[in-house]
Amino acid sequence: MAITAAMVKELRETTGAGMMDAKKALEETAGEMEAAVDWLRTKGLAKAAKKSGRVAAEGLVAVAVRDGKGVAVEVNSETDFVGKNEEFQSMVRGIADAALGVNSVEDLAAAQLNGKPVSEVLTDAIAKIGENMTLRRMVTVEGENVVSYVHNAAAPNMGKIGVLVALKGDAAKAQELGKQIAMHIAATSPASLSESDLDPALVEREKSVLTEQARESGKPDSVIEKMIVGRMAKFFEEVTLLGQKFVINPDVTVAQAARDAGVEVTGYARVAVGEGIEKKEEDFAAEVAKTLKGA
Repeated sequence: MAITAAMVKELRETTGAGMMDAKKALEETAGEMEAAVDWLRTKGLAKAAKKSGRVAAEGLVAVAVRDGKGVAVEVNSETDFVGKNEEFQSMVRGIADAALGVNSVEDLAAAQLNGKPVSEVLTDAIAKIGENMTLRRMVTVEGENVVSYVHNAAAPNMGKIGVLVALKGDAAKAQELGKQIAMHIAATSPASLSESDLDPALVEREKSVLTEQARESGKPDSVIEKMIVGRMAKFFEEVTLLGQKFVINPDVTVAQAARDAGVEVTGYARVAVGEGIEKKEEDFAAEVAKTLKGA
């Protein structure tokens, strides 16, 4: 019988197999859906679907830079151990390189890597390595000069934290200072580049808290207003990259360090593995009990 696109789609959704593998399974089984599922299972290609519900909060962030464009890509796995796997690292490196040619994580999932869409390459890796994996996000920074840095590197250009910094100015100076600023960003995790691009909701929430704290002092409103101005200035200094004290030289801010070097920081990105993912935690006793029940 004729194998339709709808049949291939249904089998892919059921098993998590790649498009070409699903089509091959249907061809081999004359379009019988259940037989095709079994065919994929015997080939080890239907494992991905069973693992798709597992939390993947480990993995790697990889960075790549070319022609004034930098990308940081996060690919997650279930365990930290997979991040040390050379095949996984090679895949993540390839995904990061592919990201330089696209503008969104959706486009990246469809981009070609080794003759297949990245999404299928990931599905194949799930089946082979045996853990759920996700292409979680891609962040892009563009500028006159873009510098990258990886903290806790597991391999060249990939690790637990990836940072990109864009700077204007002399290329050599931008490269040298950019690397130091990237290390600063990895350590301090600023909320924004400057006060002007801070999330207004974050600013308002902080101002509200500080106002209530000041009112607890019982001082007059005129004094409270001055207290709020001073405390908000301190807040901006702590959470904005340009306002922070430079970790390399705390006597100056990052903005001043850039001015002293004759360059300007125009953008940055910091991506840490698993940030924002709710991890399921079990105590050791519960884990043992669950294992015994399954024995």
